[in-house]
Amino acid sequence: MSLPEGYTLRRCTKADYAGVTSVLKVLTTVGDVSKDQFDQLLDHWDSVRIGQVPMYNNSVIVDTNGEVVATGNVLIEKKVIHQCGLVGHIEDIAVRQDQQGKKLGLILIQYLYKLAKEYGCYKVILDCDESNVGFYEKCGLKRAGVEMKIIFDK
Repeated sequence: MSLPEGYTLRRCTKADYAGVTSVLKVLTTVGDVSKDQFDQLLDHWDSVRIGQVPMYNNSVIVDTNGEVVATGNVLIEKKVIHQCGLVGHIEDIAVRQDQQGKKLGLILIQYLYKLAKEYGCYKVILDCDESNVGFYEKCGLKRAGVEMKIIFDK
């Protein structure tokens, strides 16, 4: 599946600060993240590697005006199991409200699958709300277990 005409899929850059923080509000609470904090985070993400493999792979889809309309990340984790294999964790998939229905989320997820596979991951996993299960099943994922969590007070 390819992007609609005029859209581009690429790695997130510091110039994407306003767009990424805005689009992520569709998904969850972003909080007060300054431009400086965002820039430092991207520097950190760019510096962390497992050998030659970047651990953080935050990607964006931009429209013809260069505005971020979708964002997502695949984090690469090195495990002890599977002979010290790699696992991709898909995180923070969000599509701007007015851009939903154009298959941008599906295209972004397929791209993140491809990255994880190219990096040698033996599987890709994600956690999602029950209300999003149908979407992720359309993306080829299957139910596998239960997510558990503890949220710590600040």
